[in-house]
Amino acid sequence: ARAALDQDVAASSPLRKVSINRLEVALEQRLADDRGPTEAMRYLAGLTRIEYVFYYPETHDIVMAGPAEGWGADLSGRVVGLTTGRPVLELQDLIVALRAFPPSGASTPAIYCSIDPTPEGLARMQQFLATVGGRATPADTPVIVQGLRESLGMQMITIGGVSPRTHCAQVLVEADYLMKLIGIGLEQPPIKLTSYVARASAASVSRNALERWYFVPEYECVRVSEDEFAMQLVGEGVKLISENELVSTDGSRAVSGRMNRASQAFVREFTQKYPLLAEKIPVFAQLRNMIDMVVAAAFLQQQDYYGQAGWNMGRFSSETGYAVETLPVPQQVDTAVNSLWKGNRLLTPVGGGVQIRPQLAIDPDHRLPDEEHRVATAREEIDIRALPKDQWWWD
Repeated sequence: ARAALDQDVAASSPLRKVSINRLEVALEQRLADDRGPTEAMRYLAGLTRIEYVFYYPETHDIVMAGPAEGWGADLSGRVVGLTTGRPVLELQDLIVALRAFPPSGASTPAIYCSIDPTPEGLARMQQFLATVGGRATPADTPVIVQGLRESLGMQMITIGGVSPRTHCAQVLVEADYLMKLIGIGLEQPPIKLTSYVARASAASVSRNALERWYFVPEYECVRVSEDEFAMQLVGEGVKLISENELVSTDGSRAVSGRMNRASQAFVREFTQKYPLLAEKIPVFAQLRNMIDMVVAAAFLQQQDYYGQAGWNMGRFSSETGYAVETLPVPQQVDTAVNSLWKGNRLLTPVGGGVQIRPQLAIDPDHRLPDEEHRVATAREEIDIRALPKDQWWWD
């Protein structure tokens, strides 16, 4: 894989810089010549995370910077760094994030996905459990699990805030589904993590309660310089929370009124170990990267870097300019039911999803101050003026 990459871009770098408006101009030139984007363009010069966003008024450059390395496809076809194995950032996902927070027009209040049983399925499940009654024993488990699966039917996938035909939407759905499989003990993670079902007790398992878990950003993740020309993304970016902690899309807090200790302990440990999970499971690293890109795009819009740079996103602004809505729409998945008894109770399925509200992260109340001027210094240490006009990335 490395041989096919330009020697410089294949090198590892602690802080590679990508000027996204120069990248768009370079892409425009290639597309005008009937050539596609280069590999370096498609994979943002090998960035594996966004650590900083800078604006340079003197050259009108909007720059994203972070660690980078050479890349190649892994056995599943996912494009990852050749040194660390971390997924690299993709141009198609950055474009989705920028379109959600464009130069003009409204911003996207929430980007979300959820995988949930249908109301009809839940009603059929209640009927099925009523027919089973208290007579069932653990010996009946296979029959009951099959009955639960059939009565619930397929779970429906809902995607909002981004097109369901994008790679971004697929990452949200895949991360969500895998998290639930881990939670109910159907998927063994590559690190030590106690599943929800292993923690649950008979007393905590309600017959008809649907446990819901949600991935959300770690909202206190943005440190901004005093002049607001530099922003740093800090922390791990992702939390798993239970339903009674969820802030709904309109900002109100959805409280179920019940506290399930096993559920709380599971989401807390999952959040604590998210960095380890993301190291071992690429889709969790991709989810974190997606959240970083969306928060960065919301910041660009809030600060009007677009207007200051005189950049209207060009080719990035529409499907006719550059197509990213190219994948089939994920619509439903198999209901995941684990055959696990607690006392005389069989565990019911889980719901929930991913919910990203980037404005919360960039809200002045959540911003972290740049007290030691490190973020400002990181920007000032980069001299962009000597860069050749057609160069869009550098170390």
